[in-house]
Amino acid sequence: MYAIIQVCDFGLSRLKHSTFLSSKSTAGTPEWMAPEVLRNEQSNEKCDVYSFGVILWELATLRMPWSGMNPMQVVGAVGFQDRRLDIPKEVDPLVARIIYECWQK
Repeated sequence: MYAIIQVCDFGLSRLKHSTFLSSKSTAGTPEWMAPEVLRNEQSNEKCDVYSFGVILWELATLRMPWSGMNPMQVVGAVGFQDRRLDIPKEVDPLVARIIYECWQK
């Protein structure tokens, strides 16, 4: 059995002006976007760490992030209420810690 590994980009690999992105577009899927991106604040490629944490959460829980919420509700919850996905107790503590750290400010 072989594992297929795929590398992806969360949308932040663009030309940059100084240390900030030159584009302020809000293109993307809110369920995986960092709070500062959802608030349309200046951001850089480090926002991908948050998105990586969401993907780890998906792999650990086998669930869709923010299921039952529409995209605008996710923007409000993550971007303006500082909410994060719940990490179930049954998730391996090491993985849970990595996810938690990915979501820190």
